[in-house]
Amino acid sequence: MPKNNIIESPFKPRARMLLQLGDQLIKNESIALVELVKNAYDADASKVTIVMSDIHDVKTGEIIIRDDGWGMDLDTILNCWLEPGSDSKSQIVAKGKRSPKGRLPIGEKGIGRFGVHKLGHEIELVTKKATGKEYVVRIDWNQFSHSKYLNDVPVIVMERETPVFFEGSDHGTIIKITHLNKSWTRGEVRGIKRTINSLSSPFESDDSFEAVLICNGHKDWLEGMIDWKDIKKYAIYHFKATFENNGIISFNYDFMPWDTMSKLTSYSIEWNNLSLEDESDIKKKLINNFKYFVNSDGEFSLNENGSEIGLVKFEGYIFDRDAFVLKLGLSDKQGLKEYLDTNGGIRVYRDGLRVYDYGEIGNDWLNLDIRRVNQPGKKLSNNIILGAISLDRASSKSLIEKTNREGFVENKAYYLFKDAILHVINIVETLRFEDKSRIRAIYGPTSKSEPVLQTIGDLKKFVDDKIKETPIRNHINKYLLKIEEDYKLVCDNLLKAAGAGLNMSVIVHEVEKIIAEVSLVLKSEKASLRAINLVEHLSSLIDGYADIIRKSDQKTENIVHVIDNALFNTEYRLKAHGVEVECQYKEFSGTKKIKVSRSLLVGAIMNIVDNAIYWLEQSKFEHKKFYVGVIEDDKFLNIIFADNGIGFLLPTDTVVEPFVSAKPDGIGLGLHIANEILIAQKGMLKFPEFDDISIPIDYKNGAIIAFCLKK
Repeated sequence: MPKNNIIESPFKPRARMLLQLGDQLIKNESIALVELVKNAYDADASKVTIVMSDIHDVKTGEIIIRDDGWGMDLDTILNCWLEPGSDSKSQIVAKGKRSPKGRLPIGEKGIGRFGVHKLGHEIELVTKKATGKEYVVRIDWNQFSHSKYLNDVPVIVMERETPVFFEGSDHGTIIKITHLNKSWTRGEVRGIKRTINSLSSPFESDDSFEAVLICNGHKDWLEGMIDWKDIKKYAIYHFKATFENNGIISFNYDFMPWDTMSKLTSYSIEWNNLSLEDESDIKKKLINNFKYFVNSDGEFSLNENGSEIGLVKFEGYIFDRDAFVLKLGLSDKQGLKEYLDTNGGIRVYRDGLRVYDYGEIGNDWLNLDIRRVNQPGKKLSNNIILGAISLDRASSKSLIEKTNREGFVENKAYYLFKDAILHVINIVETLRFEDKSRIRAIYGPTSKSEPVLQTIGDLKKFVDDKIKETPIRNHINKYLLKIEEDYKLVCDNLLKAAGAGLNMSVIVHEVEKIIAEVSLVLKSEKASLRAINLVEHLSSLIDGYADIIRKSDQKTENIVHVIDNALFNTEYRLKAHGVEVECQYKEFSGTKKIKVSRSLLVGAIMNIVDNAIYWLEQSKFEHKKFYVGVIEDDKFLNIIFADNGIGFLLPTDTVVEPFVSAKPDGIGLGLHIANEILIAQKGMLKFPEFDDISIPIDYKNGAIIAFCLKK
């Protein structure tokens, strides 16, 4: 019987595999840079600094990331950092093992280093542990493209006898990236700033983490941005409470309206349980009336039934995220929102060390978000508060940490602790509600953008104010919430089911504007060629909007010519209202050809022009201006529209919904139409911050919209 020849052979990974790994796992340069910052956090760094220099020039630009984490020794470099697929982080996460600072890894299990090539072609890494030697690793990513197999690529690791960067017991890691892959834009750098801001701790503690971005050569790119250290300055409410045993010992509350809220006066309340009750101060009287802890079972003490918790300190900063409030005094609105989305909530610290996972995203341990559903105007949610609770380890023995280090064992003491925190929060919410109502009465929008939802909102407020029995109030609010959700669902389904009817509204909306244009033309000139063209456009527009029902053909168009077409159609209306148009798009020299449906895009642009004309007229400004520009990035051609009017009066995430309008008699279709058209073109409608793009200062306070068209 013939003997089979058996050949054993290992896989021979190609050198370019690492580049492909990075490309597949890390979407873009911004994410690659953030992953390196997360690696610093995972290494227990207290601070990481990113210095970006001359990043507009791929040849001379460089990016340096420096942290004061553990650093690496030779074994870690060779067997973890240079080992693709190393599962060291995955094992730590799986076991729930925390670092000496109590951290679990947040980096994506070791993929960050393979995405570095997205940032630049050459990398130099310098690292040192506190008691080890300094090592230097140099990688030329170009060699991974030119070499055949992975083991053909030399990676230089050098051991320094005399440290250059980390002397004595200093430790950490420095990564220097040169020969950049791309030039960075203002918007990208600001996006990075916001992301790394959100990784920084809002409160000082033994495990706090600070991320700093420096942009040499373009320091103006970061102007007007919120720094994480300044976040607390934008809180409108602040409180500090100390309590133990059966009640509150001291309580401070501060109402801190911004300087721009000149019609409001700041004030502070300072109360302690030794003060004589001041009958004339109703707020102090309120605190005094609630100084003893009460839950559903009646009065209670933190030390009842043998439990021992000791002195507790609780401090919080509360923010207001409503669009009209942010508009009053904040340039980097998106930065504040992103920071609060990531860091919002109430954290717990014990002897200065954080107790995880309280205050983390997804851990609503106090049920703040659930409470807010029943009373949305009064109750706090996690994304508007930065709170910190401080415990003394020696006197809080009854709060026992779980073996997996994820919070306290849910025993009797834990539930008493939670009830005490919620008791304090209830007092804060009562005081805040009065001040919040004053802000809305003075500065809130007066127009009713959605009558039905506004009426439901008014009814909720009436129920909260007038019905004192909690079960009945909650029962009614539950049904009101269901009515609100059902109303939204019915609207949504009607819009989908009656698509043709909505599209007829769209057509009527557009026809009205074109007829008005024709009327203006005919009044100013005799039946000219332009009038004939406008009438022809009226016909083609009706045909074109049938494309919302049947898919419109896309053709390669010159974006400049498309904008020209839209502005030509609205030229007379702009002139009639005295609006000066700043046509920066005509100077655009980048990629002009793009595949779009011309008629739909022209109609969408006309909607933006129509909105700008209306709101500029409302502003009563003598010199009305409208800006149109084009900005190109890696994936999109972005048409930027801006006016020097009063800006958006409603939250930008709602103005794209159908039938939502701040105009007293508005249909509320303009931005909805534009949004749907862009989605159909595989693009998106965005509302960039003024400082994220380069447009003239005249448009700083007006409405800014971007049509992002996929290249």
